[in-house]
Amino acid sequence: MKRKRYEKELFRLQIELCRMQNWVKRSKAKLVVIFEGRDAAGKGGIIARITRRVSPRVFRVVALPKPTDRERTQLYMQRYISQLPAGGEVVLFDRSWYNRAGVEAVMGFCTEDQTRRFLEQVPTFERWLVSGGIMLLKYWLEVSSGEQEKRFRSRMSDPTKHWKLSPMDVEARSRWFAYSRARDRMFDASDTEHAPWNIVKTDDKRRGWLNCITHLLSHVPYDEPDWKPIHLPERDMSDAYDDKAAMKGRRYVPEVF
Repeated sequence: MKRKRYEKELFRLQIELCRMQNWVKRSKAKLVVIFEGRDAAGKGGIIARITRRVSPRVFRVVALPKPTDRERTQLYMQRYISQLPAGGEVVLFDRSWYNRAGVEAVMGFCTEDQTRRFLEQVPTFERWLVSGGIMLLKYWLEVSSGEQEKRFRSRMSDPTKHWKLSPMDVEARSRWFAYSRARDRMFDASDTEHAPWNIVKTDDKRRGWLNCITHLLSHVPYDEPDWKPIHLPERDMSDAYDDKAAMKGRRYVPEVF
């Protein structure tokens, strides 16, 4: 997709996200959006586009690091439950509890029994979320092997993207088929009527991001906001103060540019 058309459509959708945000705040709705997928599938990119023009007080991004020693002794879902939204919040998970079915299972960070029990229990957990009033949307960003390799090589050659390519990412590249089997096993267990998986093709990231945001908006029953006109008042000159004189002699950042 050409950049000009992409940016025009993205801006239009971002306006709709602001309208949706207004409805979420007003109605005290609770929305959880999960983004899963292979490394370099575009999860961080779509989250950045969604959150670019909305309030961080409403849209909260959760990208949990590896569990601490204390968290490893807790119930697996415990640290995710603590991140769930209150009324008037949208939580975007950049990877989620499905780590147990994906990276943890493939990389050997959990046992086969732990993975099996997770897959048995997760539909019930998600039914509990939905019955408790949480709107739950799950997206799997699907990227082809060739496109993933292209993006990895781009990260290798770009100093501003080195941080995106961890040793875990490199290892995941060699385990492509193991991740494919883990993905399909996860879909078989957790693609339910109350919490279905929505697959987004992201070889063309721009198209994929636009399609995903459009789908998200179509599944949230927001309405047109009642925009109230904003009037900017005149300055009150009754207590006028010499701002410029007061700032003389302060430490300013050098104007290099």
